[in-house]
Amino acid sequence: MNRHIMFGAAAIAALSLAACGQKAEETKGAATPAEQAATPDANPAATVPTPSDETKADVFAMKAADSDMFEIAAAKLAATRSTNPSVKKFAAAMEKAHMATSTELKSAIAASGATITLPTMLSEDAQGKIDDLTKADAKDFDKKYADSQVDAHQSALNLLQRYAQDGDTPAIKAFAAATAPKVQEHLNMAEGLKKGFDTGEDVAKARQ
Repeated sequence: MNRHIMFGAAAIAALSLAACGQKAEETKGAATPAEQAATPDANPAATVPTPSDETKADVFAMKAADSDMFEIAAAKLAATRSTNPSVKKFAAAMEKAHMATSTELKSAIAASGATITLPTMLSEDAQGKIDDLTKADAKDFDKKYADSQVDAHQSALNLLQRYAQDGDTPAIKAFAAATAPKVQEHLNMAEGLKKGFDTGEDVAKARQ
């Protein structure tokens, strides 16, 4: 009888130890929210920057520089492909303005003391948009350019306003705050250009 009792007690103890071990293993495998936040992504290079990343000087500067390069490239394309005086005038103004903001961005970075290497080539996304404009039919180019300018300046304005408010580097924040009103003006101009094409007014002028 005693032997049966002892065997039963030993079995219960073994089961208890196994359960405890399983619970400990489960607890160890389940990361806490803090641990999950501190764990790097499995493929950091593939991570797409979120809007909050744009409050960091290096991310902001890279995107702002890319925006300026796109504007300059698109303006040069419009200068050679457009048949519309209004588009050519707008494009010339954009090339001049964005060459100026490119210089101002570099000055702001230098004043901040930050070590940021700006891109010298368009991002894949921006290059794709230039390629689309390059391939556009001659009759469609002016409208496509106007449409792209509304989208590009709205994105640039969002970027500048976000960094001006929440950016992490004072000298670059000052640049963003000073540049945002200029880009708002460009956006208004682009919207006017787009509206003209939507109503057919500028297209009619281009064919006269």
